[in-house]
Amino acid sequence: MEATKTNIEWQCLSFEQLTTHQLYDILRLRVDVFIVEQNCPYHELDNKDRHPEVRHLLGIKNGEIVAYSRLLAPEVSFASPSIGRVITLAQARGNGLGHQLMTQAIQHTNRLWPNQPIEIEAQAHLQVFYEQHGFVKVSEPFMLDNIPHIEMIRDA
Repeated sequence: MEATKTNIEWQCLSFEQLTTHQLYDILRLRVDVFIVEQNCPYHELDNKDRHPEVRHLLGIKNGEIVAYSRLLAPEVSFASPSIGRVITLAQARGNGLGHQLMTQAIQHTNRLWPNQPIEIEAQAHLQVFYEQHGFVKVSEPFMLDNIPHIEMIRDA
Protein backbone atom coordinates (compact mmCIF):
# COMPACT_ATOMS: atom_id res chain seq x y z
CA MET A 1 0.00 0.00 0.00
CA GLU A 2 1.65 3.21 -1.15
CA ALA A 3 0.74 6.35 0.79
CA THR A 4 1.45 9.51 -1.12
CA LYS A 5 0.45 13.01 -0.13
CA THR A 6 -2.11 13.15 -2.91
CA ASN A 7 -4.14 10.12 -1.96
CA ILE A 8 -4.53 10.65 1.80
CA GLU A 9 -7.53 12.63 3.01
CA TRP A 10 -6.87 14.36 6.33
CA GLN A 11 -9.68 15.10 8.77
CA CYS A 12 -9.32 16.85 12.14
CA LEU A 13 -12.43 16.16 14.22
CA SER A 14 -13.76 16.58 17.73
CA PHE A 15 -15.09 13.51 19.53
CA GLU A 16 -18.66 14.58 18.75
CA GLN A 17 -17.84 14.85 15.04
CA LEU A 18 -16.53 11.29 14.79
CA THR A 19 -18.93 8.75 13.35
CA THR A 20 -19.40 5.54 15.30
CA HIS A 21 -17.57 3.72 12.50
CA GLN A 22 -14.61 6.13 12.67
CA LEU A 23 -14.43 5.78 16.46
CA TYR A 24 -14.51 1.99 16.18
CA ASP A 25 -11.76 2.02 13.52
CA ILE A 26 -9.59 4.40 15.59
CA LEU A 27 -9.92 2.28 18.72
CA ARG A 28 -9.29 -0.93 16.75
CA LEU A 29 -6.14 0.58 15.20
CA ARG A 30 -4.85 1.81 18.56
CA VAL A 31 -5.51 -1.54 20.27
CA ASP A 32 -4.04 -3.54 17.37
CA VAL A 33 -0.77 -1.59 17.46
CA PHE A 34 -0.27 -0.29 20.99
CA ILE A 35 -1.63 -3.30 22.89
CA VAL A 36 -1.41 -6.36 20.60
CA GLU A 37 1.55 -5.59 18.28
CA GLN A 38 3.64 -4.01 21.05
CA ASN A 39 2.47 -6.61 23.59
CA CYS A 40 1.69 -3.87 26.09
CA PRO A 41 -1.49 -4.10 28.13
CA TYR A 42 -2.44 -0.63 29.36
CA HIS A 43 -5.53 1.51 29.84
CA GLU A 44 -6.17 2.70 26.29
CA LEU A 45 -9.42 4.47 27.17
CA ASP A 46 -8.27 7.34 29.38
CA ASN A 47 -11.22 9.78 29.02
CA LYS A 48 -9.05 12.24 27.09
CA ASP A 49 -10.58 11.24 23.74
CA ARG A 50 -13.86 12.96 24.53
CA HIS A 51 -12.42 16.09 26.14
CA PRO A 52 -14.14 19.05 24.40
CA GLU A 53 -10.86 20.58 23.19
CA VAL A 54 -9.16 17.36 22.03
CA ARG A 55 -9.06 16.71 18.29
CA HIS A 56 -8.62 13.46 16.39
CA LEU A 57 -6.51 13.61 13.24
CA LEU A 58 -7.39 10.91 10.75
CA GLY A 59 -5.49 10.00 7.58
CA ILE A 60 -7.92 8.17 5.31
CA LYS A 61 -7.12 6.23 2.16
CA ASN A 62 -9.78 4.41 0.16
CA GLY A 63 -12.20 4.77 3.08
CA GLU A 64 -9.80 3.22 5.62
CA ILE A 65 -8.05 5.00 8.47
CA VAL A 66 -4.36 4.42 7.77
CA ALA A 67 -2.91 7.09 10.09
CA TYR A 68 -4.08 8.71 13.30
CA SER A 69 -2.98 11.00 16.10
CA ARG A 70 -4.66 12.70 19.01
CA LEU A 71 -4.17 16.44 19.45
CA LEU A 72 -4.53 17.52 23.07
CA ALA A 73 -5.22 21.04 24.28
CA PRO A 74 -3.03 22.70 26.92
CA GLU A 75 -3.57 21.24 30.40
CA VAL A 76 -5.09 17.98 29.15
CA SER A 77 -1.78 16.07 29.36
CA PHE A 78 0.87 18.80 29.64
CA ALA A 79 0.92 22.54 30.30
CA SER A 80 1.32 23.05 26.53
CA PRO A 81 -0.56 21.42 23.67
CA SER A 82 0.55 17.88 22.93
CA ILE A 83 0.36 15.20 20.27
CA GLY A 84 -0.23 11.60 21.24
CA ARG A 85 -1.32 8.20 19.98
CA VAL A 86 0.73 8.71 16.80
CA ILE A 87 0.05 5.62 14.73
CA THR A 88 0.05 4.23 11.21
CA LEU A 89 -1.53 1.05 9.95
CA ALA A 90 1.09 -1.72 9.72
CA GLN A 91 0.43 -2.33 6.00
CA ALA A 92 0.91 1.40 5.25
CA ARG A 93 4.31 1.79 6.90
CA GLY A 94 7.68 2.33 5.26
CA ASN A 95 6.77 4.97 2.69
CA GLY A 96 6.72 8.24 4.64
CA LEU A 97 3.18 8.15 5.96
CA GLY A 98 4.40 8.65 9.54
CA HIS A 99 6.19 11.83 8.47
CA GLN A 100 3.06 13.05 6.66
CA LEU A 101 1.07 12.35 9.81
CA MET A 102 3.47 14.31 12.03
CA THR A 103 3.54 17.23 9.60
CA GLN A 104 -0.26 17.33 9.62
CA ALA A 105 -0.40 16.93 13.42
CA ILE A 106 2.01 19.81 13.98
CA GLN A 107 0.17 22.05 11.51
CA HIS A 108 -3.22 21.37 13.10
CA THR A 109 -1.86 21.76 16.64
CA ASN A 110 -0.30 25.11 15.71
CA ARG A 111 -3.57 26.22 14.12
CA LEU A 112 -5.65 25.19 17.14
CA TRP A 113 -3.25 26.50 19.82
CA PRO A 114 -0.93 29.02 18.12
CA ASN A 115 2.39 30.32 19.41
CA GLN A 116 2.87 27.57 21.98
CA PRO A 117 5.42 24.78 22.27
CA ILE A 118 4.23 21.23 21.65
CA GLU A 119 5.09 18.52 24.19
CA ILE A 120 5.12 14.77 23.64
CA GLU A 121 5.98 11.56 25.45
CA ALA A 122 7.76 9.60 22.75
CA GLN A 123 8.83 6.00 22.71
CA ALA A 124 12.58 6.34 23.17
CA HIS A 125 13.46 4.36 20.03
CA LEU A 126 11.59 6.99 17.95
CA GLN A 127 13.69 9.93 19.17
CA VAL A 128 15.37 10.50 15.77
CA PHE A 129 11.98 10.39 14.00
CA TYR A 130 10.60 13.15 16.23
CA GLU A 131 13.84 15.16 16.01
CA GLN A 132 13.26 15.32 12.25
CA HIS A 133 10.08 17.26 13.09
CA GLY A 134 11.78 19.76 15.38
CA PHE A 135 11.31 18.03 18.74
CA VAL A 136 14.13 18.09 21.30
CA LYS A 137 14.64 15.56 24.09
CA VAL A 138 14.09 17.18 27.51
CA SER A 139 14.12 14.19 29.87
CA GLU A 140 16.03 11.07 30.66
CA PRO A 141 14.39 7.83 29.53
CA PHE A 142 11.63 6.54 31.80
CA MET A 143 9.39 3.52 31.69
CA LEU A 144 5.77 4.04 30.69
CA ASP A 145 3.65 0.94 30.33
CA ASN A 146 6.85 -1.15 30.24
CA ILE A 147 8.21 0.76 27.21
CA PRO A 148 11.10 3.26 27.47
CA HIS A 149 9.85 6.80 26.77
CA ILE A 150 11.30 10.31 26.74
CA GLU A 151 9.70 13.71 26.98
CA MET A 152 10.30 15.98 24.00
CA ILE A 153 9.35 19.57 23.18
CA ARG A 154 9.03 21.46 19.91
CA ASP A 155 9.36 25.22 20.32
CA ALA A 156 6.57 27.49 19.09
